[in-house]
Amino acid sequence: MKIIVDAMGGDFAPAAPVEGALAAVKELGAEILLVGRAEAILSSLEQLGIREVPRGIEIVHAEEVVEVEDNPATVTREKKDSSMAVGLNLLKEGKGAAFVSAGSTGALLTAATLIVKRIRGIRRAALAPVIPTASGGAVLIDCGATADCTPEYLLQFAFMGSYYAQRVLNNPDPKVGLLNIGAEPSKGTDLQRETHILLERAHREERIRFYGNIEAKEALLGGVDVVVADGFSGNILLKTYEGTAKYMVGLLKKAFSKSIATKLGALLVMGEIGEIKKSLDPNEVGGTALLGISKPVIKAHGSSNAYAIRNAIGQGMKLAGSDLIQDITDNMEYMRLTSVE
Repeated sequence: MKIIVDAMGGDFAPAAPVEGALAAVKELGAEILLVGRAEAILSSLEQLGIREVPRGIEIVHAEEVVEVEDNPATVTREKKDSSMAVGLNLLKEGKGAAFVSAGSTGALLTAATLIVKRIRGIRRAALAPVIPTASGGAVLIDCGATADCTPEYLLQFAFMGSYYAQRVLNNPDPKVGLLNIGAEPSKGTDLQRETHILLERAHREERIRFYGNIEAKEALLGGVDVVVADGFSGNILLKTYEGTAKYMVGLLKKAFSKSIATKLGALLVMGEIGEIKKSLDPNEVGGTALLGISKPVIKAHGSSNAYAIRNAIGQGMKLAGSDLIQDITDNMEYMRLTSVE
């Protein structure tokens, strides 16, 4: 499967995308189109001791680079020869099965919407990371693509998140929860209350399995498989989770380094501690699916290392090999807003 990779996106570009692409070719059987400044890509290969472009890798030159400070609303128009724009055009033309970038989130969202386009009928694309929970993991949708949402947006997020859990995470009957400040249907703002009615209706029609409102603490304890949120609330939940994870790992390190006894204890549970750290490491997931776009797009973290890029490519392959986009397309009639009763 051929995956298009933005070689100039991210804090460690082009080194991390190049090395991650090499790993994906070797370990995942991927074919990679590396898009970016050819001389920089070749230089990164040389630094790895590789003098010729390896089998499975193809370089597509793009002179410009989308910078963090660029205006997401205009960068696609102003930098048509950027690695991001060229890569997304290749995706649009069917030259690859998915596109992976660790570049600017805002720029990627805008460029994917303008170049590749949303699925017909989808109002807004959404970022859908898989967050670790006590039950294994949950899809959080949205986590920052759209801060100001309507009930229709959240209805569509619920459907897309449910299909993602089914098709990509192999969960045949995912429970969908609406992020709120309480479990009662009357809780929250007009947005949550009106969305609750729509999701209840979809549940009665057996389109999704709606659990009801869920508080953040219950979501992280594994209460549901899909957490539906506006981008503002979802982003706060995600960033709080990331900060808490780092804090807890720091506490563990501090606790186990207090004395010889605790250091010996750490040796006994080193494997378990390693598993905990692994479960909290965003590099293990690799990236976040941008759902609602008509072709697979994966947003890797800006600080992604080579291992994270390799995993993001794997995620792109899995998404491209699923029927997720077809599921969304086939069920659009159930995802459009009717009157709220």
